[in-house]
Amino acid sequence: METERIVITGIGLTSPIGDSMADMRKNLLAGKSNLEMIDMRYMGMVPAGVCHYDPLKYQKKKEVRIGTRAGSIAIFCAHEAIQNSGLDFESYNKDRIGIYVGTTEHGNVETENEIYNISKFDYDTKFWTHHHNPRTVANNPAGEITINMGITGPHYTIGAACAAGNAGLIQACQMLKLKEVDFAVAGGVSESIHTFGIFAGFKSQGALASHEDPNKASRPFDKDRNGIVVSEGGALYTLERLSDAQSRGAQILGEIVGYAMNSDAMDYVLPNPIQQSACIRMALERAGLNPGEIDIVNTHATSTPQGDIQECEAIRNIFSESKSTYINNTKSYIGHAMGAAGALELAGNLPAFEDGTVHPTINIENLDEMCAIPNLVINEAKDIGSVDYILNNSFGMLGINSALVLKKFHN
Repeated sequence: METERIVITGIGLTSPIGDSMADMRKNLLAGKSNLEMIDMRYMGMVPAGVCHYDPLKYQKKKEVRIGTRAGSIAIFCAHEAIQNSGLDFESYNKDRIGIYVGTTEHGNVETENEIYNISKFDYDTKFWTHHHNPRTVANNPAGEITINMGITGPHYTIGAACAAGNAGLIQACQMLKLKEVDFAVAGGVSESIHTFGIFAGFKSQGALASHEDPNKASRPFDKDRNGIVVSEGGALYTLERLSDAQSRGAQILGEIVGYAMNSDAMDYVLPNPIQQSACIRMALERAGLNPGEIDIVNTHATSTPQGDIQECEAIRNIFSESKSTYINNTKSYIGHAMGAAGALELAGNLPAFEDGTVHPTINIENLDEMCAIPNLVINEAKDIGSVDYILNNSFGMLGINSALVLKKFHN
């Protein structure tokens, strides 16, 4: 029996460098970042990636107020993705649409804010909002999309640390292949810049970036990198079985031909390059590809001293002999969007199928020799003529690894 082919037919996103794939791509090719200094409660000024989408484009003020930032990002991205897909949404069977949204953590923002609010009233819990529970349950923000759009199919919010964006896409692929749904909205979102806890946690871990210029704070592979720039954002895709997409004449942005997830089973935060390599190899095997057939590897590298080195080791293990495989990084522009990272970074590279160009990694002024991997594209975009396959790496805390292989669509 022939395996169902799964394709991407639409995308909606918000990022610190644009609220569409076209705007994001323009800034990536120009080497233009847009990180900011924000005043974080208890911590002062810190570099961060901030999104500037219009939350009232698809929500009323009251809905934004009682919902969550992650839910608002998800709603914006879902609407944009479905519009981009060209689907006749109003007449489509909403029972057959699945929503699969990856996120790193959810509920910290709301909990921190409520504790802060009641601290002003001697911690009297009568001032605790009755909106707290639906804001913090694990299925929010995917659930917020279904309420806003009247979608009655299954929805999950997938907790997979910083591999969650890829995990959302993988879940959608599996549900489409199982014929549980006919149309899926999937990817990842992050509201992380609105919680001081994540900044404080990275700082106490020695993993929070600092730099007088926020646009130079995220510097994967550079010898002077000193940590993560926390960012918010989201990228959701519409996925369909190829036969369904073709029957309605949909534009196809790419085909998902391989994916894998595994675990390090080693440490809470330190990555394991052996297991990362195994995850990548599994995705390549499922795609039926050799390493040399991959044109672009988008790295997960977060700008932490040890994490970048470990991933470079994993990449060398597989691609050291691949002369035509080029390596880049998107976090150097947008920081680390946590649960949205994998999905957003894929969006940054997907247009390479059309323009044949590898966007560069920026902010590398002094390459760490431990991160000197072959064909790392640094500071200037590289036109390689054509791009047929992209590998998207996304790894997370507690040793969760993911790899996704995309193919330029051919009939």
